[in-house]
Amino acid sequence: MRAEAQAHVDTINAALALLRQSLDWDRALRRLDELNARVEDQSLWNNPKEAQDVMRERRRLDEAIGATRAIERELADTVELIDMAEAEGDAEMADEGTGALAQLAERAQADKVKALLSGEADANDTYLEINAGAGGTESQDWAEMLQRMYTRWAERHGYKVELVDYHAGEQAGIKSATLLVKGENAYGYAKVESGVHRLVRISPYDSSARRHTSFSSVWVYPVIDDSIQIEINDSELRIDTYRASGAGGQHINTTDSAVRITHLPTGIVVACQNQRSQHKNRAEAYNQLRARLYEHELRKREEEANAVNATKTDIGWGHQIRSYVLQPYQLVKDLRTGATSTSPGDVLDGDLDTFMAAALSQRVTGEKVAVEDVD
Repeated sequence: MRAEAQAHVDTINAALALLRQSLDWDRALRRLDELNARVEDQSLWNNPKEAQDVMRERRRLDEAIGATRAIERELADTVELIDMAEAEGDAEMADEGTGALAQLAERAQADKVKALLSGEADANDTYLEINAGAGGTESQDWAEMLQRMYTRWAERHGYKVELVDYHAGEQAGIKSATLLVKGENAYGYAKVESGVHRLVRISPYDSSARRHTSFSSVWVYPVIDDSIQIEINDSELRIDTYRASGAGGQHINTTDSAVRITHLPTGIVVACQNQRSQHKNRAEAYNQLRARLYEHELRKREEEANAVNATKTDIGWGHQIRSYVLQPYQLVKDLRTGATSTSPGDVLDGDLDTFMAAALSQRVTGEKVAVEDVD
């Protein structure tokens, strides 16, 4: 088999192996049999909420198992076709088979990423919090670039984005912002973006046109629904109100409508100022706090299981998960997985799927890669 076709076969087999591993194949088959039997039990439908949960899990497993088996069948058929074509010297048929393998490899990669989103809250909407690091205007401008990048990424996936909280920089950019991204699997994809992001460029704010390095952090946590119980003791909260700092209008900048809640035991702070009503801002901030506490608990579980996990650290050198170099060359490099792109413009315009897929795969395999940062 020619090298190009073999490369596609290797890619597909690697995706299939990860699919089976992420599903825990034998357990998934047993579980699907259990769910099919449960659906046939008429008593299930006496509890609509339980029935909905069972059907959702059954559909997810059935689709994942079916997609894996379909790829395996098509791979075997296409390889057989290519082998036959090469044996008969039919170059045209061999080319068609290689093209079919290329398409199958793309599908296998997409199915692999989808199957990796099997966490308890992966299907949920997500909050995405961005904070500028030290460095004043440089880092604040970088934070705003990240806000735009994630907004564009969400739009590419058909997600809806709401700006929940926003604090402008003194001269340019932002000190911090919180986005609410709504869409299926929004948290599952975005969760691997938590960490420090580093930018290297010639500063537009430096009259001497010198290279500057800037840092900003991203923190991702899921929106949780009523089915997930999070207990919050009001005595452990400090609630502050202040005047909103947004674009304003007749009301928003004239009253203390913005709300900040601090959870004293953990030090978690959330804020909301996008609503005109203090009551609505308080309710949204409370939802954020529940989400942050839930994510905090998930993170503790992952750490106890020695899972690969982004951690919230100092926003500075040595803690970055990804570097974006714009000068003197063009390169984006993920320091966890080694994934790279030579088109930073595309990445900053929301083309993040390659990086997310690599990080999600790493969470399943647990494989650590020795990656050197770029200058």
